[in-house]
Amino acid sequence: MNEAVATLDGWYTYHDFRTLNWPAWRAAKPSVRQEAVAQLLAFAEKNNQVQRNRQGAYGQYAIAGHKADLMFMHMRPTLAELNQVKTEFQKTRFADYTISNYSYISCVELSSYLAKPGVNVDEDPYLQSRLKPVLPDTQSVCFYPMNKRRAGADNWYMLSMKERQEMMKSHGMIGRKYGDVVTQLITGSQGLDDWEWGVTLFADEPLMFKKLVYEMRFDEVSARFAEFGAFYVGTRLSGSQMHTYLQV
Repeated sequence: MNEAVATLDGWYTYHDFRTLNWPAWRAAKPSVRQEAVAQLLAFAEKNNQVQRNRQGAYGQYAIAGHKADLMFMHMRPTLAELNQVKTEFQKTRFADYTISNYSYISCVELSSYLAKPGVNVDEDPYLQSRLKPVLPDTQSVCFYPMNKRRAGADNWYMLSMKERQEMMKSHGMIGRKYGDVVTQLITGSQGLDDWEWGVTLFADEPLMFKKLVYEMRFDEVSARFAEFGAFYVGTRLSGSQMHTYLQV
């Protein structure tokens, strides 16, 4: 049996994609819409306070294209806390006007392929900031799930640890080229959701997502072993922007 790479695991993560029932929303009485928006903004502020207290993280985004209208991203220390967040949202009047068309459960993951030995994870500020991140306030977001192939000669899990380490080193160099303009958040989902990893990218300029993903396709790790799910891209919404977004 090949050696499995050890992982450092941080906060649980919940990507919640919602489609707004626009006909029902437009047909609702203004007072009902006003109350629904007020409850949504109160829900968002509560989660923003959680992030300010470093007890989790939160972001809200308008999604481009037809796959969803909104994405709410939550991070918490435990899965039970994510379930509580989900329940709190479902209890808002605003949730009555949405359809949950996709969600993704995962956990912040740092692999030890390139890890430095002898580091105390609990006392290392850099690792703690990676495992328990504050979501960037950049303007754009991109999310997609992915697997490593397990077929024939392109079976990632049958490669030796040394082979995987060398490939991931090359793969990581591409990501670091974009480190000044793109923040990458990798979350592991083996046993938690249908794919093996979720990748969330943050940048001000969405074109950087295209350039980064395209260049990585030429790296052997992606070219031979990567399988990608659907891509979701959108823009960050502040409280006032969310209020404007929902006006009819």
